[in-house]
Amino acid sequence: MLTQLRESCGIVGMYSYGKSDVSFELFSGLIAVQHRGQDSAGIASYDGARINMIKNVGLVADAMPGESYRQAAGFAGIGHVRYPTIGVSFAQDAQPMVKKFGKLEVALAHNGNIANYGTLRARLEKENDLLLETTCDTELVLWVFGTELEKTGDVFAAVKKCMDILDGSYSMVAVTSRGEVVAFRDPLAIKPLVYGKTDKGIFFASESVALDINGFKLARDLKPGEVMVVSAKGTESKVVMPPKRTAHCMFEYVYFARPDSVMDGRLVYDVRIELGKRLARQKPIRADMVVPVPDTARAAAEGYSQESKIPVVEGLIKNRYVGRTFIMPSQAKREAAVRLKLNAIAGKLAGKKVVLIDDSIVRGTTMGPIVRLVRAAGAKQVHVRITCPPIISPCFYGIDIPTYRELIATRMSVAEIGKSIGADSLDYLTVDNLVESIGMQKGELCLGCITDDYVTEFGRKIAGKLKLEKESDVASRMWEQDV
Repeated sequence: MLTQLRESCGIVGMYSYGKSDVSFELFSGLIAVQHRGQDSAGIASYDGARINMIKNVGLVADAMPGESYRQAAGFAGIGHVRYPTIGVSFAQDAQPMVKKFGKLEVALAHNGNIANYGTLRARLEKENDLLLETTCDTELVLWVFGTELEKTGDVFAAVKKCMDILDGSYSMVAVTSRGEVVAFRDPLAIKPLVYGKTDKGIFFASESVALDINGFKLARDLKPGEVMVVSAKGTESKVVMPPKRTAHCMFEYVYFARPDSVMDGRLVYDVRIELGKRLARQKPIRADMVVPVPDTARAAAEGYSQESKIPVVEGLIKNRYVGRTFIMPSQAKREAAVRLKLNAIAGKLAGKKVVLIDDSIVRGTTMGPIVRLVRAAGAKQVHVRITCPPIISPCFYGIDIPTYRELIATRMSVAEIGKSIGADSLDYLTVDNLVESIGMQKGELCLGCITDDYVTEFGRKIAGKLKLEKESDVASRMWEQDV
């Protein structure tokens, strides 16, 4: 998918039982979750005397070239790759973030989005004569966590304090100058967080692929509201805020996570195969080939093919040396961006009826150019099939969809969208088929962006305010404001 749908970060953390340097394993883990954020990368580790850190803008290999990751040497450490859904893409907002609280030093990294950030920041700054240095919600959480930890000395109490006042999604890892690695997941478990163990240590990550690359065996996902602390004393775990329900982000399964990741006991690849199968059963069509939009739709295309008996053809080839396709100011430039990133194989597509599989249509600015690219290669018909239901609502929990007005499905019917992108037909997977493909109940998933039904109180408040204010430009990221 080439639209500007972006996740809000990836995190890793490691504690070495033998007190060996973990910076290389953290660096490798960040490479494995690079798809979750490309704006900045960093590592912070405790070496027994101090927290060492390196971070910079850019991809992991650019932010930490050569063996410069060793500047963050230590036996207990964390790492982060970022795409900003709060703040901007400045070096000072790169993570991990580190602060001193008396004699205590803490570094923290965050995947997710704090929905009540603007309101909470305004309140805390007023009550505590506090002046935060960045525009990132991670600094706010770090301040709350570090202040409470310095006061009580109790990690579990410090995390409980955070959970009491935060609204939104957060999977986090921290390292302290007491020699601890801390990992915790919000009470709804919106964002993924897993851990694995070997005889050399314990490793935390947003996705299991970061464990695989380092030779760690997946143990399990962190539970909703769970905190894990690893130190010289061993590993302690406690659910400090028992959940009333879960709300796993459905888009992790549809798009964000790597297909070789295991999340909440499910192999993402298998979920995407099932998405494709159900899409084929939902609205059968006669065609000559199934063509995935690379890369995230490949497994779904395979599933569609298995169910429909229509062969899969790699009709679109991705140029892997082109960076992210950014939002272009004109249709001509958007089409040029598509041609830079994708090329159609005319020899395979000419004269054929094509089923084009993709994971989503968000703003509708790039699917049209892709359809035209396939037609220009000689396709006789182009039928577009989408593995996610229409996205009709913003996300306040970590996906960069801040407003209603930018979403094509809020302005057009399915038939109108199909016409606008130039498809012979268009069909989206239904909400029920999506839920059944993932293998959970509706009440276990966050479906806010496709149902307009939000899983937190502040999410519902922001959505209502956006509708009332008709989304002025000032409110483009309303969670950054004091509402």
